[in-house]
Amino acid sequence: MPFTGIEPHTPAYRGMLLALFAGGVATFSQLYAVQGLLPVIAGYFQISSSQAALAVSSATLGLALAVTPWAIISDRMGRRKVICVALVSSVALGLLSTQSANFEALVVIRFFEGVALAGVPGSALAFLVDEISPRAVAVASGTYISGTTLGGLAGRLVASFVGDPAGWRWGIAAVSIMAAIATLFFLLKAPDAQGFEPIRNQRLRAIAGKFARAFRGKMALVYAQGFLLMGGFVAVYNYLAFRLEAAPYLIPPSLAALVFLAYLSGTYTSVASGKVVAKLGRRNTLRISILVSALGLLGTLAGNLVLIILGLLIFTAGFFAAHAVASGWVPVLATGARAQASSLYNLFYYVGSSLLGWLIGIPFIHYGWGSVVLSVAGLQVLAVILASFLSKNDPSLRS
Repeated sequence: MPFTGIEPHTPAYRGMLLALFAGGVATFSQLYAVQGLLPVIAGYFQISSSQAALAVSSATLGLALAVTPWAIISDRMGRRKVICVALVSSVALGLLSTQSANFEALVVIRFFEGVALAGVPGSALAFLVDEISPRAVAVASGTYISGTTLGGLAGRLVASFVGDPAGWRWGIAAVSIMAAIATLFFLLKAPDAQGFEPIRNQRLRAIAGKFARAFRGKMALVYAQGFLLMGGFVAVYNYLAFRLEAAPYLIPPSLAALVFLAYLSGTYTSVASGKVVAKLGRRNTLRISILVSALGLLGTLAGNLVLIILGLLIFTAGFFAAHAVASGWVPVLATGARAQASSLYNLFYYVGSSLLGWLIGIPFIHYGWGSVVLSVAGLQVLAVILASFLSKNDPSLRS
């Protein structure tokens, strides 16, 4: 009998979810670890907040540029093997970055660490869709996204708690060790591929054809969601710590890093979004999630610290629900070009993170937090407008 996918509530299904959850933790704990150390890094190297943000943007840029090559490799090598290579090499580069002699060296090594990490988001959802029963994809993809949220949270907190008293080098080292443990868990739990068929001797024209299919219909509008929403999301977290450490709050870096606990709201909503999609459809769930995130963003304008944290919780919850819907939508739509479509989504997603996460820091330096909120709100408004063009009547984009 042909393989029809791993069914829910089976040991193989649970193993797959646990493995991808661990892969998400390993990837995003490393990718964003330095975000919790930006004030420490800025002080150590005597640079501005916008310059320090390049330590984040360089890694996300490396990831953005490498997701497409990794997708091509995964068509030949297999999703599971690509993820294994990516995780092991990224841990090695993470440890190497702790030996950086200057900020420029740190930025360069972080770029190549992002290149290595690109193998995971470039292959994870395709791996999941290849192996999991179609009726379980929405919930399973949400579980992977929840692993990315916890990884992002753990990486930032561990790096900050260790790096504030001991220095940024020790902060990054602690996260690299944590990622090594998660990588080992992935190696032990990820099932052997059964639904994947390697594509060999693929010509350039065939590869280009697959990427063309990944742009069919209105799928570029889904990719745009990743670019706009992720760019705004990273900008908020890049510069909020600088705001909290300045007057009138004067919160030390290790305590300011506690704002990353807001990621827990995203861990919940990234999974819950799959159930909402079943009731309201993807388009409606996406628009509602963005609007919820926008309301939370406006809450961060308050002068009261409690209201700022509450706004951040709502902002984060809405963002991760939107991201789970958009990213989970892509491989379902891109039949026959899943790896390419996932890589394109990640390309737009992380270019947005790199470019907008850095650019929004420029008005922040000159005009303060209000300029960050105004810039990110503008991105969210554009995302809602574009999402409204994803018509239910389009057979390639039915919700």
